[in-house]
Amino acid sequence: MPRPPASHPRRLGLTGSIGAGKSTVACLLRARGLTVLDADEVAREVTRDPAVLAEIEAAFPGVVRGGVLDRAALAAAAFADPARLALLNAITHPRVRQKMLALEKAAAARGESWVVQDVPLLFEGGLEAGMDAVLVVDAPLDLRLARVAARSGLTAEEVLARDARQMSAEEKRKRATVVLDNSGDLANLERQVAAALDTLGVWPLTASRSQPDESPSRS
Repeated sequence: MPRPPASHPRRLGLTGSIGAGKSTVACLLRARGLTVLDADEVAREVTRDPAVLAEIEAAFPGVVRGGVLDRAALAAAAFADPARLALLNAITHPRVRQKMLALEKAAAARGESWVVQDVPLLFEGGLEAGMDAVLVVDAPLDLRLARVAARSGLTAEEVLARDARQMSAEEKRKRATVVLDNSGDLANLERQVAAALDTLGVWPLTASRSQPDESPSRS
C-alpha cells in the first residue's frame, strides 16, 4: 500500500566543493522530474525583503545601495571575519530555513515523496542530520579551479581561498551517502545520477505513482 502523505517529503541533500559541478547535477535532477530547492536562490529571495535588507545594512553599513544588496561588498565584509559571518548567518539562515520548509510543504501537498535540497554548505551548517541521504559532487582540484576561473574570472588563489573556508572535499566524500565523480563528460555524470537515484529509491512524483512497492531497479 502507498505510504500516507507526510508533513514534508524525504530530503535528498546535494552538495559539493566549489567548481565540482553541483549546479549541473541539480539540472539533471530537475530533468528527471525532481523538485530541487536551491538554498542560494532562496537566500537571494530572502535578502530582497526590505526588512531583511534593513537588518543587514545595520550590521554591515554601506552594503545596501538604493534598496539593493551589493552582494560582493557584503561578501567582502562578512567572509573576512568568522564573527561577522556568524552575524550575517543569524540574520538570514532562520528565514531561509522557514522558506525552505514552506516549499517542502508545498511539494508534500502535490504528493511528492522526495525533494532535493541543494545546499552548498550543507555539512558546514550541520544540516546533514536532517537529510535522508546526501549526494556529494566531486572533481579533482585542478579541474575545479579551471572551471571556476572560466566562469567567474577569479584567480586560482582566490578560488583556493574560498575553497579553504569550506570543509575539505575528502571529508565531504566520507560523509556522503553517494559520491558523484564529475571528472568526465556529461553523459558519464548523468549515468551516475541515474544509478544513485535507483540505489536510493528516489523517484519523482510521476515515476513513484507507477512503481510497485518493491521499487525494482531500472536499466
